[in-house]
Amino acid sequence: MAKLVDEVKIFVKAGDGGSGCASFRREKYVPRGGPDGGDGGYGGNIYLQSTPLANSLVHLTKKQHYYAERGGNGRKKCLQGKKGKDLVLQVPLGTVLIEDVGDNILHDFRKEERLLIAEGGKGGKGNARFATSTHQAPRRAEKGKGGEERWIRLVLKLLADIAIIGLPNAGKSTLLSALTSANSKIAAYPFTTLNPVLGMLELEDYRSFVVADMPPLIKGSHKGEGLGNRFLRHIERCKLLLHIIDSSTGGAGQLSARLEEVDSELAEANQALSKIPQIVVLNKIDLLGDRKRCKSLASPFEEKGLEYCFISALQRQGIDELLNLIDKELDEQKLEQSKGEEKLQLERH
Repeated sequence: MAKLVDEVKIFVKAGDGGSGCASFRREKYVPRGGPDGGDGGYGGNIYLQSTPLANSLVHLTKKQHYYAERGGNGRKKCLQGKKGKDLVLQVPLGTVLIEDVGDNILHDFRKEERLLIAEGGKGGKGNARFATSTHQAPRRAEKGKGGEERWIRLVLKLLADIAIIGLPNAGKSTLLSALTSANSKIAAYPFTTLNPVLGMLELEDYRSFVVADMPPLIKGSHKGEGLGNRFLRHIERCKLLLHIIDSSTGGAGQLSARLEEVDSELAEANQALSKIPQIVVLNKIDLLGDRKRCKSLASPFEEKGLEYCFISALQRQGIDELLNLIDKELDEQKLEQSKGEEKLQLERH
């Protein structure tokens, strides 16, 4: 699987404007032809184009400096120079454009759009532009203006609706495969998921949602332990978290401690992450010797008022119940959002 590149720093320079031309009309039987130098062409612009076809910034790591084409010089017979060719850099949806100095957010690409980030220089005027009734043979021509240049940072935050989180070996990749058609790497050792993996969840009413299998979190991830917290930015825009826990080992207290361990890492990294709604997914019930234990294992989550369900992602048991909980939670969020929009409209009027 290709490495996810979610942050790059690049230098962009728009094309310089072409220089104006200083020339005079020289034709047979026209001994006193006037100035006929044309203007220089505009330099090419540089744009960022967001597209759903890209899912990483890896294509922008091949080089660090990007230049648009320079405008052509003006020519005699008042011919204007050719405009420089624009340069369009494609970025995935969810990319944030950040100013290199000051870390100011300049733009957030949440839909398909094209943004001008460096404007090409204006072409210089040819000497034909400077002719007047009192100065009929100007030899002056302007040089083209320089194109804009800047260093920028691009940071990708995946536009996933649902994120699967949890400790190593909890079964996140298997759950993603059970919910979607994504092919995640599945193995019996920690950190098999090194980069977020996306899949598409389709519900019966033809609604679809993007699900992201996130790299595992461990104690100290917010300080850089394990794979660190650099991937947590991809959770920030999620509507729902599926917090998967291995229920095949340990008692109710241990399962609760595993939940709190991951939740505390989220809160330490970013308080906003701890406010995203969660469904606790207690996985690997196929390994439980006695299914009657489920009720006692669920007691800590019932006491906390959390939505939960028991599943076996490997054997596809309990997936329908989980889908119903996901559907219910997203419906409630949609209803709350529409109520908020109605209230905002009433306040405006």
